[in-house]
Amino acid sequence: MWRKASVAALLALAVGYFYHGSPDLPAQILQYVSLPNFQTSSESLNSQDSLEQVISAAWEALISLPTRQWSKVAVGVNACVDVVVSGVGLLQALAVDPGTGLDHEVLRSKEDLKEAFIHFMGRGAAAERFFSDKEAFQRIARAAAEYPGAKLYVGGNAALIGQKLATYPDLMVLLCGPVGPKLHEMLDEQIVVPPESLQEMDEFHLILEYKAGEQWGSTQAPQANRFIFSHDVSNGEMSSLETFVASLEEFQPELVVLSGLHMMEGQGRVLWEDRLKEAVSAISDIRKDIPIHLELASMTDKDYMNSIMQEFMPIVSSIGLNEQELLFLSQAGEGPHAEMTAWKGIPDVDRVSDILLWVLEQHGRSDPSSEADLTRIHFHTLAYHILATVDGYWGNQAAAVMAGARVASSQACGLQTVDISKVELKAPLEFYSSHTEPREQLSLNPTEPVTVWRRGNVTFHFTPVLVCKRPLRTVGLGDAISAEGLVYSELKTQQPF
Repeated sequence: MWRKASVAALLALAVGYFYHGSPDLPAQILQYVSLPNFQTSSESLNSQDSLEQVISAAWEALISLPTRQWSKVAVGVNACVDVVVSGVGLLQALAVDPGTGLDHEVLRSKEDLKEAFIHFMGRGAAAERFFSDKEAFQRIARAAAEYPGAKLYVGGNAALIGQKLATYPDLMVLLCGPVGPKLHEMLDEQIVVPPESLQEMDEFHLILEYKAGEQWGSTQAPQANRFIFSHDVSNGEMSSLETFVASLEEFQPELVVLSGLHMMEGQGRVLWEDRLKEAVSAISDIRKDIPIHLELASMTDKDYMNSIMQEFMPIVSSIGLNEQELLFLSQAGEGPHAEMTAWKGIPDVDRVSDILLWVLEQHGRSDPSSEADLTRIHFHTLAYHILATVDGYWGNQAAAVMAGARVASSQACGLQTVDISKVELKAPLEFYSSHTEPREQLSLNPTEPVTVWRRGNVTFHFTPVLVCKRPLRTVGLGDAISAEGLVYSELKTQQPF
């Protein structure tokens, strides 16, 4: 008996010692130790229910539309036709051999394409690049369209956001962008396209997808994602922007959603510098009582991103972005954690929280005396989403962040609703509000899957994503997330932005 007691005491000491060094270890140790499972009543869940089941059921119970909903939303200005193919399959069909990865700000050849694709595939990261050689791009586009299994979809952030918004029958959607005959045919009939936006030829974007674990040469994808490239001058110059702003007077929207700024990056500094000033001038003409949401996308030019931060972000009310865009934004502006070259695995909630707060403090209206309009950021990454808002401007944000996560969980699997057998929880269950002191230790309650914390007058809403185990299509997920989050968001005040 004393031997058993001694063993138990030593085990308790060992667990305590390791716990002090690493709080994650006890769970690992207890997997191998047969001890009673004690739970408090607040923590106890039905033993038959998985965490995924509990979270999905909680979403269904807690997500509700706001009291005051949008009836008209105007969306612009990038639109195209996406040609979706297997990335590895297409590159093999182009007789390109695997090699080492290397990022290129602008693609000029098949070799550049291969290197950039491998670079991002090895990281499981999404990216978008401009292909400068028109004739080479057209040859690749023809090969992609003829590749077995190639599919055509509505493309471009604005068109994809418009398509998602159009699934709500009481919502009228205006879409401005370069809309060719094929795209017009594929758009939801509820979407209004001004005659000035119609053009004779479609703009095509090539989407090279890869699956989690897919191998090419020595490169293996840690998760499913895609690499996008195009030779798209209409969207690259945001040529529909003035048409978009001019159409708002007649359409009278309650919300404006803008995307496509990233497309100008590939046009070179001379063009984007002038065009960005024109874009700021055009957007400044929109009535101040209409909120504007800006959807960001993959960029590589720090000067360009910094110009967007300094000139464009202060005149919009809300932005949507993913983990790569958030970190690059901080790097461009020398913000928190800018020394990191990339996220390692799932982005740390504490670091994400630091950067979101910094954006709202530096370029938003966290200071009531600020003239900036930015009061909301919708951040999304594979495992979780965060909505950060300046207090007093937005309502129903718990429902909004859950709605965005729910659509990510279902749409990635090609479904209308979440199928528990096809998803898994990857989000951390415990995390901190900041990477530095003072900070708050936080946890996720699966039965009420929104964790809320405040820093100054900024409130953060965190919810996990039930990650699709075998995603069918990753393109447009960010756009669907932002669109859904906006549908479930409500302006708390009528004061001008």
